Amino acid sequence: MSTDKRKALLGIVLIGVALAVLPFLIGKGLGNSWVRVLDFALLYVMLALGLNIVVGFAGLLDLGYIAFYAVGAYVYALLASPHFNIHLPFWIILPIGAAVACLFGALLGAPTLKLRGDYLAIVTLGFGEIIRIFMNNLSQPVNITNGPQGISLIDPFRIGSFDFSKTQSIAGLTFTGPMKYYYLLLLVLIVVIAINLRLQDSRIGRAWEAIREDEVAARAMGINTRNMKLLAFAMGASFGGISGGMFSAIQGFISPESFIL
Repeated sequence: MSTDKRKALLGIVLIGVALAVLPFLIGKGLGNSWVRVLDFALLYVMLALGLNIVVGFAGLLDLGYIAFYAVGAYVYALLASPHFNIHLPFWIILPIGAAVACLFGALLGAPTLKLRGDYLAIVTLGFGEIIRIFMNNLSQPVNITNGPQGISLIDPFRIGSFDFSKTQSIAGLTFTGPMKYYYLLLLVLIVVIAINLRLQDSRIGRAWEAIREDEVAARAMGINTRNMKLLAFAMGASFGGISGGMFSAIQGFISPESFIL
């Protein structure tokens, strides 16, 4: 193994060890509330990676990404709370939330295919506000979202008797709820990063980058810019939907005010 590879491997190991012990150090030094701050930091990194597919790879200026976050959050809340008295397990709800957010991404992308730059930004910004206003008003005549009062008592993640919201001792170590969510979010984040890296080097990723640099030239080279744009919107939205579902589970309560610009 070359010296450069050894240094890179050593750096990865050191970063991994630091991330593994970070919640214990933060929890003992600053308190459990700061571990929750770490949880939300990881959640926002996931959101940024999802937005990176739309803005970074494809060059589509999307200012309404919060809408997909809200859709995923409300899908989880509606299917895992007393609001409709439905309590599905999280491994069923998260894919549903990702699929619904993906559908909304395609619905946003379809009418905006010919828009670029500031015009696309304005339309997507409006879409984000429309979703928030809908969530705020879908309490009459049929109460779907409970309006501005929001949805409470949302189920946390559970695997059998293992509850991510409760403090538990494992192998002599005490893990609080925020600590458990931290390691779960870290695991999901690693998967999301791996997917982004694979996309970057794939044929689809190169097509997105070609569209970002020069859409006319990309179309002249035979790239189906319409389908590639829709795919970018849909795939980016799915990451937002997953992040929104995890936000619901961690927070236990959501309202339209959680999804302002």
